[in-house]
Amino acid sequence: MREANTFDIFLLVLLAVIWGSSFFNIKIATYSYDPITLALVRVLFASIPLILLCKFKNIRIEAFSKDWKFYSIIGLCNIAIPFILIAIGTSQINSYLAAILMSTTPLSGTILAHFFTTNEKMNKFKVLGILVGFSGILFLFLDKIIINENNYIFALITILGSTFYSIGGILTIQIKNKGNENVTTSTTIWSLIFLLPMSFLLEKPWLATPSLESTISLLYLGIVATGLAWLIRFRILSVNGLVFQTQVAYLIPIFGVIFGYFLMNEVITWRVIVSLSIIVLGIYIVKKNNKGLNKTNAK
Repeated sequence: MREANTFDIFLLVLLAVIWGSSFFNIKIATYSYDPITLALVRVLFASIPLILLCKFKNIRIEAFSKDWKFYSIIGLCNIAIPFILIAIGTSQINSYLAAILMSTTPLSGTILAHFFTTNEKMNKFKVLGILVGFSGILFLFLDKIIINENNYIFALITILGSTFYSIGGILTIQIKNKGNENVTTSTTIWSLIFLLPMSFLLEKPWLATPSLESTISLLYLGIVATGLAWLIRFRILSVNGLVFQTQVAYLIPIFGVIFGYFLMNEVITWRVIVSLSIIVLGIYIVKKNNKGLNKTNAK
């Protein structure tokens, strides 16, 4: 792995911009599309470049190998379920709030890793980071302008989506030697297998009459925020390594807030800025002391 140059930093910031912009596009897409269908289209567009990448690099896709149970469960927990929950949550809360809440994945991941891994036990610094991070979330929930009795359930649903990313990361440890491209592609294929019948049976997407705005956002989510973003992530991983790539976690909520404010005219209070700063600090403390988990968990 090489030291990051200007172009590498540009790609990292670009990845943060793309993922940060996904939240307001999710909100716009939910104006016309149901959550499972939204997740299905994202995964469908993501699977195409992933499969082509594996073919180009001559990487065997093991989705239906003897380890299919691991790939299927991870596809469900790390892609299908969180994609659905994020869409449900974001539909009723500010898009930047979803970005902030989703950034808390390292916090829940650290707690789960303590109980379900052998080499990622708690220490005083991790406990401090978790307490700092969750105090930021609690402070955010005290802002009745942003979170109130009408939408707090959807904020909790978004946090649950973030937690499922952590569950998926813990499960991925079981097949961490299978190769990043193969694992991502195989789990994406399985998430597609889950989402396709769910969408057709529960939502009947062919009956939808979507707006052009929602359709553009949906296509952006599939082609850019999922498919292209994962390719950029693979490039960063292969050239600069995972430690550099995970720094994107600090930038995503910041861009999410910027996009929500300027493009969606969402109200940002002083509590939001303070909460975001506290949460990012907590994430920094946790990730600085979370080397093992960082090697296996990335969006």
